[in-house]
Amino acid sequence: MSVPSFDPVAAILLIPIGAAALLAALPGYWLTARLNVVASLLTFLSALSLFVIERPQPGPYVLVDDLNIVFIVLNTFVGFTASIFSASYIAHELKTGRLTPVYLRFYHAMYQTMMFGMNLAFVSNNIGLMWVAVEIATLSTVLMVGIYRTHAALEAAWKYFILGSVGIAFALFGTILVYMAARPVVGEGQDGMIWTVLVEHAGNFDPALLNVAFVFLFLGYGTKVGLAPLHAWLPDAHAEGPTPISAVLSGLLLNVALYALLRFKILLAANPAAIAPGPLMVTMGLVSLVFAAFMLYRRRDIKRLFAYSSIEHMGIIVFAFGMGGPLANFAGLLHMVMHSLTKSAIFYSVGHISQIKGTQKIASIRGLTVTHPALGWGLVVGVVAIAGLPPLGIFMSEFLVVSSTFARQPLLAIVLVFGLLLAFGALMLRLTSVAFGDPRGSTAPAEASYVPMFAHLSLVLIAGIYLPTPLVTWFQHVAHLLG
Repeated sequence: MSVPSFDPVAAILLIPIGAAALLAALPGYWLTARLNVVASLLTFLSALSLFVIERPQPGPYVLVDDLNIVFIVLNTFVGFTASIFSASYIAHELKTGRLTPVYLRFYHAMYQTMMFGMNLAFVSNNIGLMWVAVEIATLSTVLMVGIYRTHAALEAAWKYFILGSVGIAFALFGTILVYMAARPVVGEGQDGMIWTVLVEHAGNFDPALLNVAFVFLFLGYGTKVGLAPLHAWLPDAHAEGPTPISAVLSGLLLNVALYALLRFKILLAANPAAIAPGPLMVTMGLVSLVFAAFMLYRRRDIKRLFAYSSIEHMGIIVFAFGMGGPLANFAGLLHMVMHSLTKSAIFYSVGHISQIKGTQKIASIRGLTVTHPALGWGLVVGVVAIAGLPPLGIFMSEFLVVSSTFARQPLLAIVLVFGLLLAFGALMLRLTSVAFGDPRGSTAPAEASYVPMFAHLSLVLIAGIYLPTPLVTWFQHVAHLLG
């Protein structure tokens, strides 16, 4: 009797959706918080197994290749560490009465539903299924953003829902246009939606339809990436939702939409008669970077501050992928990974800080390195990393983006460096007031799990000093795939 073989793709999808059903039914914080962590850990281990187990052949619905493995492993790792942070964070929310046991069950179920949606988007070989998966991930985060049921939280959730729906409608229209471009070449039916079939025949598609499709797809998924001027939902969603969701939004959900954009960029690049997607991505990336850098100076809420920092960094990543070429694509991939790890670590620190101080107002938070050294210095290292100082990983990726741009487009590099320096100044200005000086606000001890924050920051520090050769080779191969 043959033993059934382990299917990592099935595990990556079935574990979160099974856990979501279970968590919706189970009462009590102690059990559900631990089950949430265990489910996230099992999903992460299943994702890691993709490196060692033979990959499934591309089918009509599922695809595992070198590009999406990077996203899947990063997604499941941050999902796992966020679930550990969430356990200690949500315990405090229950104790203070901000969350009720009923909403807690809903929160944990939605958390795993969101992980399912994101994982499904990454492994989809069908562009229609990928659209549905992005919508599942979006709707589950909308519900979690409004979970506190305050006026501000509900307003943020509705704004996110309305703007996200407009974006996803554009993306749907773009997806339909891609199918219409494919139909005369690959025939009617499912083949017109399968990504591997589309990319194989893209050279024969009607370039005019592909051009219009990409504009709609870029506007649609660009809204989800948080690019200016399509970003209005992002600061509110970060500021008003639970902090674990802020960490997941910045570290993961923005990457899901970015992944969809990259897939369609590859498709467009396979048709020589279609417009080059690069200039549009470069323009939107630079606009987002410079706009967010200016806006950082006007923020008075610590979570909104880092939400605008996410807009800035997604601008850098989209700019790098828009520039294209082996070095810029490598830098974009590295920056995406480093940003996800660093920004989620910052939100892990900020979440506990806002709970201790009872506020998110920057003016009410002072002297953190004196009153809460672990949280304070963790925040210092995180902000230094996100600002792009050596020897941390983001310095490496930003240096590669800037140097590759200087070699090819010196004028664009000047705008890029201006935006980076502007953002650096704003972050350092805010950091000095929050971390140092005379303590202000509550000095109650932190009931926090520091492991997720320091695990992320350690990885970012290691990446800034040394990148293992297999990882460099892997990223170089993926950078080549992106064209």
